[in-house]
Amino acid sequence: MFPGVDGFHWSPVHIVFLTAFGAVLTVLLITLAMAALRTWRDFRNGCAASIVWHSDFEDLPRSERLCRHAFEGSAPGRVCDRGFDCRACETHPKLTAIETRHPAPLTAGLHYPEGRLYHRGHTWVEPQPDGTAFIGLDDLGARVFGAPERVELPAAGSLLAVNGPAWRMARNGSEVIVRSPVDGEVLAHGAPGCDWLLLVKPAVSSAPFRHLLSGAEAGAWARAETDRLLLLLSASPAGAALADGGALMPDLRQAMPDAPWDEVAPAMFLNV
Repeated sequence: MFPGVDGFHWSPVHIVFLTAFGAVLTVLLITLAMAALRTWRDFRNGCAASIVWHSDFEDLPRSERLCRHAFEGSAPGRVCDRGFDCRACETHPKLTAIETRHPAPLTAGLHYPEGRLYHRGHTWVEPQPDGTAFIGLDDLGARVFGAPERVELPAAGSLLAVNGPAWRMARNGSEVIVRSPVDGEVLAHGAPGCDWLLLVKPAVSSAPFRHLLSGAEAGAWARAETDRLLLLLSASPAGAALADGGALMPDLRQAMPDAPWDEVAPAMFLNV
């Protein structure tokens, strides 16, 4: 027994108990600190955006989660299980190796230049010789949303994560999130009149653009997306105004003001 305060005496049992309690408390505090550090690091590295996206991806209808190889028939009906991120997919190279691609002209007057890569959220990426890349809205996305009243771009120095938010657009009181096609750092914004919105330095990776579409594959996907748009608008009485001479109107919202754009636009931009 050891003398204590107000007649209380410490025993070896008390000391052992307090020592063990202190050790447990120390471990708990260290664990909480490490969890907080990991959370901060995940946000910093874009992992949080990836976690949110994969949750949203699972909420998309099955028809909107088709594998890229389903569009040209090499894997009919195959559903993607990686959130449209083919960079770590073991099946993607195998399907690519057996594909026979037959380029076909795009319908509805859409313009998808060969030198660009396309993301399933309707953005394009144009890699530059210096290792940077321009990012903009693809032709179908631009026609669906039309001229935005407000665009919120990330500040220079911001970090983007694939499928996380790249920028926001608002029109007529509704807003959509445009998903980032790449991991990387924002370097600059496009000036008025430019067709690109962001200049980005892609994150160092062995295959930073592997998940993006190009060539005939992009054309097949764009045709499928046009069909999806027609389906989404099929219930609208203004559906007849969707095309003019076989080509999509340049500003569909203006041509079809009564269509349910508050539902259609988010669906086209993979907003859940």
